[in-house]
Amino acid sequence: MTDNHLGEFLRARRAALRPQDVGMTSYGVRRVTGLRREEVAVLAGVNADYYTRLEQGRERHPSAQVLDALGRALRLGPDAHMHLHQIAGTAPSNQFTHTTDRVSPALRQLMDGYPGAPAFVINRTLDVLATNALAEALYSPFSQADNLARMTFLHPAGRQFYTRWSRTAQATVSHLRQAAGLDPDNPRLRELVRALTEHSADFTRLWNTHAVRGKTQDAKHFLHPDVGPLTLTYQAFDVRDAPGQQLVIYQAEPGSPSAQALDLLGSIHATSNQAAM
Repeated sequence: MTDNHLGEFLRARRAALRPQDVGMTSYGVRRVTGLRREEVAVLAGVNADYYTRLEQGRERHPSAQVLDALGRALRLGPDAHMHLHQIAGTAPSNQFTHTTDRVSPALRQLMDGYPGAPAFVINRTLDVLATNALAEALYSPFSQADNLARMTFLHPAGRQFYTRWSRTAQATVSHLRQAAGLDPDNPRLRELVRALTEHSADFTRLWNTHAVRGKTQDAKHFLHPDVGPLTLTYQAFDVRDAPGQQLVIYQAEPGSPSAQALDLLGSIHATSNQAAM
């Protein structure tokens, strides 16, 4: 990770667009992937030299109006548009507050109040801070369910457990990019990105696209060795007294095979814990 976060992001998003994506006619021999700098400048209505300085890191204080124009020119979605403002330092100052990784007893009690639904708490870097019993059972194929990104890219069980692995991988990296916009100098994030980059070519490729996306409501598809396939929806809730923490609760469609599999998984886990006592 370099300190030219804005320039890296602009270059990556420019490279992801073709002239036809933005209604422009391609002309001449193209020596770059995606749009030329001059083309982005025209679309955004800014001086081409000024835009070049933004990418090169020689200009680091664009106005909010310029960023909005660049966001439109680069066809950024809402999450990516907010990320652009955050890395440029124009997002509202209350967008980020440092938080603790300590999960309060009250939140743990709330999680345990969902015995039929896997519930867990994560932070912005996708560290798993706490789980209820069913979430512990769900992630039992992993020797250590400590970080969702590590589990996706580095753990041997990841590609079998996440049956739509490519989609999971893209969403995971997009989430970390959003975290980088909120706190680019976070030492935990830097450590995690360094480890993932060193050991996963897939992560490195996706990280370099600079795609940004927050959590969606897409269904999650898992394959658990004890109960088979699971299709679960989820809700994510921000923890108000610990900014940066999220409570995630999975659920299955009532009466579905996935609901039956979750019930079975809970029984197997409870039996296993009793036998170990």
